[in-house]
Amino acid sequence: MTIRSYLEKFAKKTPLTVALKFFVGKKWQERTYAEFLLEVRQTAQAYGTTFSLKPREENVAMILPNSPTWLEVYLACSGAGVSVVPIDPKLHNDEVAYILGDSDAVVVTTDRAHLDMMRTIVPNLPSVRAVVLADGEGSYEAIGTVPVHSLAALCADVRDTSWYDAHVAATDDVASIIYTSGTTGKPKGAMLTHGNFTADAEGALEAFNESITSADSFLVVLPLFHAFSFCANFVVPLLTGSGMYFVRSLYTIGEDVKLLRPTVVMGVPLLAEKIFDKIEAKLKSSKKARFLMKIGLRKLVFGAVKKGLGGRLRFMIVGGAPCPKHVLEGFKNLGITMLEGYGLTECSPVVSIAGPKCARIGTIGMKIANIEIRLADQNEQGVGELQVKGPITMKGYWHNAAATEEAFDGEWLKTGDLASVAGDGLITICGRKKALIVNREGKNIYPEEVENHLATDPLIADCIVVGYTTGGIPGEKVGCVVHPDMDMLAEQNGGKAVAWDKAVQIAKDHVHKRCQELADYKRIRKIVVLEEPLVRTSIQKVKRVAYKGTLDE
Repeated sequence: MTIRSYLEKFAKKTPLTVALKFFVGKKWQERTYAEFLLEVRQTAQAYGTTFSLKPREENVAMILPNSPTWLEVYLACSGAGVSVVPIDPKLHNDEVAYILGDSDAVVVTTDRAHLDMMRTIVPNLPSVRAVVLADGEGSYEAIGTVPVHSLAALCADVRDTSWYDAHVAATDDVASIIYTSGTTGKPKGAMLTHGNFTADAEGALEAFNESITSADSFLVVLPLFHAFSFCANFVVPLLTGSGMYFVRSLYTIGEDVKLLRPTVVMGVPLLAEKIFDKIEAKLKSSKKARFLMKIGLRKLVFGAVKKGLGGRLRFMIVGGAPCPKHVLEGFKNLGITMLEGYGLTECSPVVSIAGPKCARIGTIGMKIANIEIRLADQNEQGVGELQVKGPITMKGYWHNAAATEEAFDGEWLKTGDLASVAGDGLITICGRKKALIVNREGKNIYPEEVENHLATDPLIADCIVVGYTTGGIPGEKVGCVVHPDMDMLAEQNGGKAVAWDKAVQIAKDHVHKRCQELADYKRIRKIVVLEEPLVRTSIQKVKRVAYKGTLDE
């Protein structure tokens, strides 16, 4: 199977089913599966003939925010066997230049917001022979000898779609080259095939063990250049013939959920946490809700909560980073099914998922149906490195044989995550192998465990736990970097802002208090309080590498 075959199947089977809903031109618009396929065919024809693309030989890149255009350009190229390099629109010039140069991208599809970037970096990228602006209007001056096209103009007169028909991607063709930001060195491009993505989507659905059909709709919030969102919000809906509904922005999610009324929401823990915090704040401020809960009419309150989320929501699924237990428990108490998944880019990316019938808070569910897993180098507690074998593992890293060899142990892909597996098959992630803190007594401390404990404190907005050394002496101590919730501090101070010096002390006191509930060797020995929020990745996961070594003395 290929991603293209999913689209073609439902364009034929249910051509009038709404595939896409999106906001453009000051109004909500829809595109059926038949219309979606037509856009893909025309875009493929325009790209293939205008740029003389060579399937299985050349790569193209995209630097775009979420939109139907993102999906159409992607399928137009990858569906014809041309590998696509999706790039985070928030990356800086030198980061984008490196990825474009390393991937040998021949065409870059972006938007007007990135035109100045293109003018700066394209002259030094000999492989690039064209730039396309998805939101371009009119004509644009070439960048040296490299033409700049408007996508609308490029596709305007396309009627013949024979190029698309003549070039069909195969299961083993590389669909995406996704660059992952490693803890050291330059980003590496994970080559993921059509077969990788389709096997992952099908295995995840089987493991999920719940029916998702064309009657369902997915809320597209997370950036599609990220592997989790790509699979969860694009490949899975195409597999099931479901709708993909785009939010206008991160600031309009609350309104858009009510308007679009999705049945499935895929998100990262930070998004789930923010939604939960808003729900909790509303419930606390509502005397009626508190009264109904008190007299046992919780279902009435739950119904109102679900109505505020559109009224059709069946599942909320989070991945990309561990979700704090209090958020999972909070949604469960509100009667909302919230589940965790786990994966990594090199596995296309889903490795495990918690289905409604096999969920246990604190675990990441069971492995998906069509793969094998094992724990390497297990310790006496049964914790070892999680390794994966099966049709979802990447083909390798682009132009990087050494890194590819390092990533595998024979046929087994090394995830770099430490895990344990219970007798019923439920997997628990204990932490990153590289993030593991080992103290002078040889005891293992998993930063994520301590972070989840601290995250239950409402005055701590953000935190990261890192190991540090003193005077270069072997053996790490446990430290943390904290960002306090100044709004919550002000609320507890009668609405008055708290002086920074006092806020620092309060934050430290709260960390120490929370640590009293932990074993002594897990307790925080050094605390750094920051006024600014912690550095995060594009999917809002705290960038651990940014704080590695910062507490060393």
